[in-house]
Amino acid sequence: MTELVRGSGHRGVVVAFDEQSGLGEIDGSDGVKHAFHCIEIADGSRSIGVGAEVSFDLLAKFGRWEAANIRS
Repeated sequence: MTELVRGSGHRGVVVAFDEQSGLGEIDGSDGVKHAFHCIEIADGSRSIGVGAEVSFDLLAKFGRWEAANIRS
């Protein structure tokens, strides 16, 4: 089961992104790290630079919270 929490106002910085696998990680401003997949990048580009400041929502997936609807 998945649950999306929209408009939660989370902010952070992309600290890792692998173009080939599409997997990345955001270091949230609250100190929590959130994994993400490139399909969650809101502009549809499926690519984002390390160091980009972003806002995001949270998605409960596979027993953990992941970043979703990632916006620069």
